[in-house]
Amino acid sequence: MDYSQLFTLIGALGLFIYGMMVMSDGIQKLAGTRMRSILGSITSNRFKGIFTGFFTTTLIQSSSATTVMIVSFVNAGLLTLRQAIGVIMGANIGTTMTAWLLVIFGFSAKFSLGSYIYPILAVGVPLLFVNRGNLKNLGEFLVGFGLLFLGLEGMKSAVVGLDLGSNPHFLEMILFLKNQEFIGIILLVLVGTLLTIIVQSSSAAMALTLTLCGGAVGLPFEMAAAIVLGENIGTTITANLAALVGNVHAKRAARAHFIFNVFGVVWMLLLFYPFTSFIGFLMSKTQWGSPFTIGDVLPGEAAVQYSLSAFHTVFNIINTLVLVWFVKFIESLVVRFTPSKNDEDEVFKLEYIGSGIVSTPEISVLEAKKEIVKFGLLTKKMHSKVKKLVNVTDKKEQKKLHQKIEYYEGITDNIHQEIINFLAKVGNKEVTENTSEQIRGLLGACNELESLGDIYFNMAKQLDKKAKDKVWFDQKQRDNLNGYFDQIGEAYDEMLSNLDKTHGSVNLNEAQKLEEAIDETRNRLRKKHLMSIEKQEYNYKSGLIYNNLFSGLEKVGDYLISISEYVSGENLN
Repeated sequence: MDYSQLFTLIGALGLFIYGMMVMSDGIQKLAGTRMRSILGSITSNRFKGIFTGFFTTTLIQSSSATTVMIVSFVNAGLLTLRQAIGVIMGANIGTTMTAWLLVIFGFSAKFSLGSYIYPILAVGVPLLFVNRGNLKNLGEFLVGFGLLFLGLEGMKSAVVGLDLGSNPHFLEMILFLKNQEFIGIILLVLVGTLLTIIVQSSSAAMALTLTLCGGAVGLPFEMAAAIVLGENIGTTITANLAALVGNVHAKRAARAHFIFNVFGVVWMLLLFYPFTSFIGFLMSKTQWGSPFTIGDVLPGEAAVQYSLSAFHTVFNIINTLVLVWFVKFIESLVVRFTPSKNDEDEVFKLEYIGSGIVSTPEISVLEAKKEIVKFGLLTKKMHSKVKKLVNVTDKKEQKKLHQKIEYYEGITDNIHQEIINFLAKVGNKEVTENTSEQIRGLLGACNELESLGDIYFNMAKQLDKKAKDKVWFDQKQRDNLNGYFDQIGEAYDEMLSNLDKTHGSVNLNEAQKLEEAIDETRNRLRKKHLMSIEKQEYNYKSGLIYNNLFSGLEKVGDYLISISEYVSGENLN
C-alpha cells in the first residue's frame, strides 16, 4: 500500500470536513436571527417541525450542526422535547441532500465543481477581509464551499492512487463480506457507524463512501448502502456528546435522535434486500441505470453513486413517515430512560447555560436570558420570604425563614458570577451590534438582580436583630409594610414580564407608573413615620428598623425599573 496516498486521503478528508464546517458557519451567520426565528417559532405541529428540520439542514448542509443547535434550543427551553423530535426527523431527510449535492457537482462527468474551485476561492477569500458583516459571511460560505470540493477532489485522487481495486487484501475482504451475506451487511453497518464517529461528520463519511463507489474501487451498491445505514447511527453521536454536559432536557433530545435512527436502521435491515432491489428497479428506469450487475454487464460508476443517494433519501423519508406517528412513544421512552432529579432546589441551579454545548452567540444570549428570568424568580421568592418574616412571631419559624433567605442570597451570588462570566465569553466572540446590545442589557439586569439579593438579606438580618432585641412592630407598622410589599410585588410581576419579552418589544409605561406609585408610597410612609416619632408612638429601635425596611423596599423598586430599562435598551447609554 502506498502510505503517502493514505495520508493524502486523510488530509483531503480533513480539508473536506473543515470546508463543511466553514461553509456551515458562514451560512448560519448569513441567516443570523432568521435561523433562530425559524427554529424558535416551531409549534407542536410535528409536520411543521419536520419541514423546519429539513429546510434548516438543507440550508446549512450539516445535520450535526442542526441537531446540536436543536439540543441547544432544548437546553435553553426554547423547544420542547416533542417539538425537537419533529425537527430531528426533518434534519435526517435534509442531510440526504448533501449526497445529491456531491454526486451532481462533485462526481458528475459532464459538470464538476472541481474545475471551478479556484475561481470560487478567488471571489470568496477577498470577501473575508471586507468589514461589512454579510459580505464577510458570504466570503466565509464561499471559501468553505471551495475547500469542501477541493477536499473531495483530493479524496478522489487519493483513492485512485491507492488502487484498492487491484489490492488483493482489499478484494479478499470485499469477497469475505459478500460471502457472509446478512452478517456481512451488519458488519458494514458497524463500519459505517465507526467511520462517522471517527470523522464526526456524516457528510464526510458519505463523501468517502461515494468515493469508494467510484471506478477505482467499485464498492458494490448493497455494501455501500449498509455503510450508509451505519452512518445514520453514527451521526447521532455528535449531539449525544454535546448533551453529556447539558441539562436533562438536552440529554433527552439527543437520546431521541439516537432512538429514532436506530429504530429506522433496525426495520431497514429486516427489509434490506427487498428495499435495495426496489431502489435498483427504480434506478433502472433512469438514465443512470441499475446499480446491480445484470448478466455480464457491470453497473456504471454513476449508477451506483446516484442509487446510493436515492437509497439514502428514500430510506429517511419512509423512516420519518413511519415513525412520525410514534413521536409520543419516543418521547415517553427517552423520559423513562433519562429521568429528572427530584431536588427541592433544582430550580435554583444553572439549567440553561454553562453546559459546554456548542451554540451561536444568539442562542447563548437566549440561554442567558432564561437563566436571568429564573434569577428574577428567585429574588421574588426572597421578597415573599422577607414579607413573611415581618409577620411571623414563632422563633423557630423566624430562624427557618432567616436561614432560607441566607441560603438564597448565597445562590444569587453564585448565579450572578456564573452568568456574568458566561456573557463575558459570549461578548468576546464576533457578534452583531444587536446581540452586543442585548448582552450589555443582560449584564446590567444581572447586576441589579444580585443587588436585590443583597437588599433582602440585609432586611432579613435587621428583622433577625429585631427579634433578638425583642423589638416589636405595632399593627399599623405591619399593615404599612405588608401593603408596600404587595405594591412592590406588582412591580416585580411587571419586571419579570419585561425580562421574558423579546429584545425591542418592552414597553416601559406600566413599569414607570408602578415606580412612581412606589416612590409616592415611600414619601407617604416616611412622612407618617416622622410624625409618629415626634408623637413617640413607638420606640426608637422599632422606628429605626421600620424606616430601614421601607427605605430598602423603595430601593427594590428602583432596581426593578432599572432592570426593565436594561432589557428594553433604554439604560445602555
